[in-house]
Amino acid sequence: MTSELNHQGKEVILSVEDANIYYGDFLAVRGVHMDIFKNKVTAFIGPSGCGKSTLLRCFNRLNDLINSFHLKGKILYHGQNIYGDQIDPVEVRRRIGMVFQKPNPFPKSIYDNIAYGARINNYKGDMDELVEKSLRQAFLWDEVKDKLKSSGFSLSGGQQQRLCIARAISIQPDVVLMDEPCASLDPISTLKIEELIHELKENYTIIIVTHNMQQASRVSDMTGFFNAEATEKGSRFGFLVEYDRTEMIFHEPKEKATQEYVSGRFG
Repeated sequence: MTSELNHQGKEVILSVEDANIYYGDFLAVRGVHMDIFKNKVTAFIGPSGCGKSTLLRCFNRLNDLINSFHLKGKILYHGQNIYGDQIDPVEVRRRIGMVFQKPNPFPKSIYDNIAYGARINNYKGDMDELVEKSLRQAFLWDEVKDKLKSSGFSLSGGQQQRLCIARAISIQPDVVLMDEPCASLDPISTLKIEELIHELKENYTIIIVTHNMQQASRVSDMTGFFNAEATEKGSRFGFLVEYDRTEMIFHEPKEKATQEYVSGRFG
């Protein structure tokens, strides 16, 4: 697959071109244009119901699991439309992993939580080595190395979330999506996840949805601010208000709505 560079010389890994997201006849998200850059952390912020998670789930085609979902426009991964007729959604999800809001370990051992994805993808290397590497990358190895046969459910909430991150990166994706990964965690666990995100961008491109603006300002390089607008019929659709370097969004936003949101006047 070809790589593209934007005018700043950054490599574009995902590109959204006029994406309109529908559930049946209902327009959920309107007219999104944005480039996601390689080895950067991109944060999506905005009030509830503005389409942040809906767009995030489009990047690895998880919305396909909803019968009424359809997308108009394009989402390009290394220049190739992931919604093209010949694209295998399973392969998209192998390259673009997902970490959910609530930790969701498999009902398996810690070891098998990591090994599972590699096995179904016919991994031929040293499994012990892969498990250790993934757990080390997720800052979890030292805490679990003596209990790899224990259930993933035996871990604390923060540890479970790092286990899920280790599981996501074990199949060596390009991109890791994180949908409010710290929403159910205590402050200490949240700090560990944020440190982990900072380390992971050396090897992965990360897109994170967060309601925590301080978190977005701490962990991200780029930030997209989304908002919602009511239609004449009373429904609401989400849209991208502004997308820029994080320091610009939080300190010199171009749009009044962005300024009001990041200063806490609404949302």
